[in-house]
Amino acid sequence: MKFSQMEYQRPNVDEMIEQYKQITERFPNCKNAKEQMKCILEHESTMKAYQTMSTLAYIHNSINTADEFYAQEKAFYNEKSPVIQEYEQAFLQVVYDSRFKKELEKELGTLFFENIKVALRSFSPEIIPLLQQENELTTEYQKLLASAKIEFDGKELNLSTITTYLQDLDRTVRKEAWKKCAAFFEEHAQKLDEIYDQLVKNRDEQARKLGYANYVQLGYDRLGRNCYRASDVKVFRDQIIRDLVPVTVTIRKMQAQRIGVDEVKLHDTGVSFTDGNPKPDGGTQELVSAAQKMYDEMSPKTSEFFTFMRENELFDLESKQNKAGGGYCTELPDYQSPFIFSNFNGTSGDVDVLTHEAGHAFAAYQARNMEIRENASTTMETAEVHSMTMELMARPWAELFFGNDAEKFRVFQLESALNFIPYGCLVDEFQHEVYENPRLTPQERKKLWLKLEKKYRPWLDFDNLPFFKDGGGFQKQHHIYCYPFYYIDYCLAQTVALEFWSKSNQDWKKAFDEYLAFVSAAGTKSFVQLIKDSELDSPFEDGCVKELSTEVVQWMERHRIK
Repeated sequence: MKFSQMEYQRPNVDEMIEQYKQITERFPNCKNAKEQMKCILEHESTMKAYQTMSTLAYIHNSINTADEFYAQEKAFYNEKSPVIQEYEQAFLQVVYDSRFKKELEKELGTLFFENIKVALRSFSPEIIPLLQQENELTTEYQKLLASAKIEFDGKELNLSTITTYLQDLDRTVRKEAWKKCAAFFEEHAQKLDEIYDQLVKNRDEQARKLGYANYVQLGYDRLGRNCYRASDVKVFRDQIIRDLVPVTVTIRKMQAQRIGVDEVKLHDTGVSFTDGNPKPDGGTQELVSAAQKMYDEMSPKTSEFFTFMRENELFDLESKQNKAGGGYCTELPDYQSPFIFSNFNGTSGDVDVLTHEAGHAFAAYQARNMEIRENASTTMETAEVHSMTMELMARPWAELFFGNDAEKFRVFQLESALNFIPYGCLVDEFQHEVYENPRLTPQERKKLWLKLEKKYRPWLDFDNLPFFKDGGGFQKQHHIYCYPFYYIDYCLAQTVALEFWSKSNQDWKKAFDEYLAFVSAAGTKSFVQLIKDSELDSPFEDGCVKELSTEVVQWMERHRIK
């Protein structure tokens, strides 16, 4: 079914609650595992219907944040989702306590029950008002950023469309564009401080009411992390500081030489070549057509997937006023359909959407026939391996998107991958510090951000740029406000994706088949188990980062562009 034909109807929450009460009461009295499975499938059907409508409302609200109807619907889900979670959790508790657990494990897998255990400890009806407030605050933040109207070059731009000017070849234009962005954030700095301060205190209170020492482990549990801890992530971050940060300093020096500046300043970060960054050939339709050709040639499965996406118009790609920033892939379970949302702006990022978000969508499409959501859905770092590996698997088709700029894009892509990881680790360590010390003032958080900038990005010079020089840079990062602790998943996944890239340099077809196996497992295996089964090195093992970064740098030396 086409997206435009998917009819939205607000779910009847009272009916849902009654359904949950009935299956929760019925489940323990079932005579065997087969009867209990019927209850579990009823739960699946109920939640899929709810999630489909919730996601439809979310997509429409993202497309136009000024649409009052869908703004009200989003507010409805912000209020009701935590309430429904109470009844869903009550059902999952009786499932977890099942006297037929061993038989159910044969049907559902042991990880299914491990995931329930993690979910159960991260919720209590007592915190419903806090969850509702948290939803309201993140919505307020997203709406504030989406409201940006930046006058520049005779145009009214938003935070997505001004990106083109942040990458302009004229250094003066770039700096002025950065100043305009800084001015928007400076204008709203107090409100941004207030929202984040309330979010931190809200999440800390949730954690303490649930019996956690602070929000850190609760944040991990909310993300369903079932095979590693904060201490493992620290081992990874320490590798990045020791083995990758010095490499990125060298990469930035190479960048400075290429673009003819003494050192890279904040307003130079967006430009990698004297004749400009690689730009895609053509507009939205041309790029989507190029993506179709690529996926047709890549494999029968990817061809079928992307054809389905196009035929059912499961994209909203072009930037427009009042559209939420960023990009994402989501799912509409009852229609077995992924959906890709983005803000095309004429940069190479447009192509990234058609590989990265399409990587998420491809994984969702592959898992569409799985009856059990918990087994179809992966943890976030695994999901990001799906998307980031697809970006790198698409490299042989770069000419379709970039023409003569294809080789430049391949260099740019790998440089960007390495440069990103320290920034992602900066975001992660910042959040650990913030939630371990929830009483920090807004000013102290900004000082902390600046301190960590020096640790992870020692090459960066803010050139006295307002807002950013004072440590406000974290406030433009959606994930810090809306998805705490998610950001390190990109770093872990980028590391694993680079391992797949390394394999593809030896044998692309073999590497792609191994990637397909990784994707096809969906949520039936943990992140660590998937890495082991794919015969990859774990990012949590010392030495993994050094070996990978050395290989990438050697590749870049062989393909150096002046």
